Amino acid sequence: MIIRVIFVLITTLLAVLFSLGRDNFYIYPIGVLLVSVGVVLLEAYIKRFNRENVSKIFKGFIIGLLLGAGFSAVARSFGFELAWLFRLLIYLCSLYIGIAIVSQLDVGFGLIRQPSAKGTPEECLKILDTSVIIDGRIADIIETKFIEGVLVVPKFVLDELQQIADSSDSVKRARGRRGLDVLNRLKKDKETLLRITDQDFPEISDVDSKLVKLAKILDAKVLTNDFNLFKVAQIQGVTVLNINLLTNALKPVVLPGEKMKIVVIKEGKDPGQGIGYLDDGTMVVVDSGKKYVGEEVFVTVTSVLQTPAGRMIFARYEHD
Repeated sequence: MIIRVIFVLITTLLAVLFSLGRDNFYIYPIGVLLVSVGVVLLEAYIKRFNRENVSKIFKGFIIGLLLGAGFSAVARSFGFELAWLFRLLIYLCSLYIGIAIVSQLDVGFGLIRQPSAKGTPEECLKILDTSVIIDGRIADIIETKFIEGVLVVPKFVLDELQQIADSSDSVKRARGRRGLDVLNRLKKDKETLLRITDQDFPEISDVDSKLVKLAKILDAKVLTNDFNLFKVAQIQGVTVLNINLLTNALKPVVLPGEKMKIVVIKEGKDPGQGIGYLDDGTMVVVDSGKKYVGEEVFVTVTSVLQTPAGRMIFARYEHD
């Protein structure tokens, strides 16, 4: 912003110096001021586009100029003398047609690129948020090849990770450094396509809102384990891959009546209850299991409760 203000001030000052001693000297500074402000606004607006869109607009502009020159040449060949207003109209229409063609057909200097097949990495952009990077399980999932495509890490997510890694809180500092280690692990993997994007939205302060907007612009999916981001993105029509939901889906299916062996670790909230856990972390509430704390017992599943936080299993102790 400072550079932009300096640019506007310098160009306006030069216009003032140039117009000193001339009639209607104020016309030049005002005109230059308007032009410089317009250039700054155009530059700020263009930065909102990604490189692919800017490239398409540039190619469409070139094609439009060529089409305008061709239409003008054809008109002159038939003996029509075009006034400057008609020539301007022809070029404006040609520019519009050129940009529209490139946007719809992805034309590049006379060559129409064949669209890539669905499912190829070029079309499968997945944006990583801070929580899923710190969590670390994403690296193991990617190594299994269940997730394909290009992993996109925004610069503002890297900045947030850096702030967490530099925190005075030892727990936050450890989490931030683990996230940076996970990114380094993904970067070193030759089969993983990791891309860092500088695209940012300074007018938005919330990182989650930036992620949702970037996903809309890039037509990408968001990888996260943040339940709130998952809900907000869904409301705005952005596809979200929630690692926690994947974990819950992969847990073994347990039906009422099945028997299992479990170690009762602690007492439950209700009188007489005991609490144990399966290998995947699923909580098992054992009715009348309080007196068996520290022992391995056989239980029979009575019911299964699915919650947003995970799955809970209720069981009773088998006396036999």
